[in-house]
Amino acid sequence: MNNITIKIIPKEEILSILPLLKTLNTTTTETILIERLLSMVNENYECVGMYDGNHLIGISGLWYMTRHYIGKSVEPDHVVIDQAYQNRGLGKKLFEWIYDYALSKGCEASELNTYVQNRKSHKFYYNEGYEIYGFHFVKILRKDQKFY
Repeated sequence: MNNITIKIIPKEEILSILPLLKTLNTTTTETILIERLLSMVNENYECVGMYDGNHLIGISGLWYMTRHYIGKSVEPDHVVIDQAYQNRGLGKKLFEWIYDYALSKGCEASELNTYVQNRKSHKFYYNEGYEIYGFHFVKILRKDQKFY
């Protein structure tokens, strides 16, 4: 565990997150994930990677925005730690890095969404000091009305 490093993944290496991302997102095809990732890196998005040596073992997308109610914030998104590395305190280490990085970029807050059925993440985020302030609603505008 001494070889653990955390850094922003360069845009040109964003597709390296696909194996971990697919463990979280099982309903979206790889083709669509690739298309979306390539679009995201040209928006207000970065992705942080956690590595054991050269092996990518954790990821979190980072969205940046300024909101009238909280100021400049970072939104960690699609947070995944490789199952073989879970329950070792690495999630906490990743979030400590995210907070420090977000502060260095002038962020005043962090907010996030998590799936309702992902209770393990709820406990983690409560322990990180997050509080529930609202609900996240989604309306599919595509003609097929499917979530993917």
